[in-house]
Order: sequence, then structure tokens, then C-alpha cells
Amino acid sequence: MADSLAPGFLVASPALLDPDFVRTVVLMVEHGPDGSLGFVVNRPAPVLFSQVRDVLGLEPSDADAPPVFVGGPVAPDSGWILFDPTHTTPQVVADAVVVSDQLAVSASRSLLESIANGDGPDRRLLALGYAGWAAGQLDGEFQRGVWIPVDLDDEIVFDTPPADRWQAALTSAGIDPARMAGSGSFSA
Repeated sequence: MADSLAPGFLVASPALLDPDFVRTVVLMVEHGPDGSLGFVVNRPAPVLFSQVRDVLGLEPSDADAPPVFVGGPVAPDSGWILFDPTHTTPQVVADAVVVSDQLAVSASRSLLESIANGDGPDRRLLALGYAGWAAGQLDGEFQRGVWIPVDLDDEIVFDTPPADRWQAALTSAGIDPARMAGSGSFSA
């Protein structure tokens, strides 16, 4: 079980029926008295990186495109790059919020341009929008039992298939999803 909510995961329990968060895994970046911020990391977006690139006027490239996810219901037109800062330049890290040794978040257009051109970090994804909670709001949701805090694992974010991330996050906390009330089968 997570000692702190951020950095970490919030994993939706079967009791969470909000369509924006059913069976989601939220990477928590900030949690404090003023509110909380995170990104859903297991809900692929219905758009391709090439479409995002075209809307932003970035040059077409043959580079491997990062996957695009629905990061949350807040500001869905905003884009956030979740990436592994391990093999990046100090400038890239300086323009990012470092979540852990293997995970950082940035809204830098120059980083997005680098990724579009085939440069930038190998382990990355693009999140459209974010999940946000006002001060005290998340505490109320915990009281209703809708979230399970889980320790952060960058492999779940970058290396686990999106459809398997909910189960992988719960399993990493020693929870068997098949034994949870209302936990029938799920596909992302």
C-alpha cells in the first residue's frame, strides 16, 4: 500500500462508477492541502499522435509515435508528456516535474517537437487532459472507498499493455482483483 498519494497510483475500486474513472489507474503527481493532480495512464485516446501533431502544426516524421491517452476529464485539449528522464538532457528535466527517477511530466512544446522528430526519451506517452481534485475532494472519495492507493511503478506506466494496467497495479499491491466485490472481467 502506498505511504503517500503522490507520487503513486490511485487505482479505481469496483465501487467507482463515474464513467471518466471506471477501472482506471491514475498516476498521482501532486497531492496536498490545495488539491491533487494526476493522469489516467490506462485509457487510450480515440486519436493518434499524427492527428495531434497535425493540429499543433508539427512537421510530419517517420519517427515512432508515442501512444496517446485520455489523461483525465479536466482540460482535455491540453497535452502532457509522461516520460522517463533517465537518458534526457538537463534542459528537458529542468522543464519538467520530476515524479520519480524514472518518471517525469512536461508540457514543453520543444520536448513534443523532439519526440515528433524521433528524438527525445524512448519511454514516453502523451496524455490529453488531466485528473484534478479540489482541496479535500479526494479525502471524501477515499471515505466512500472508491480509490485504492498503490505505490508507483514506472513499468506499469511504460511497459505494461494499457488493458492490463488496472490489474497489474492492484496485483503489485498484493490485491487479487478477482476477489474484489463487483470486479467482473474488464477490457480497456
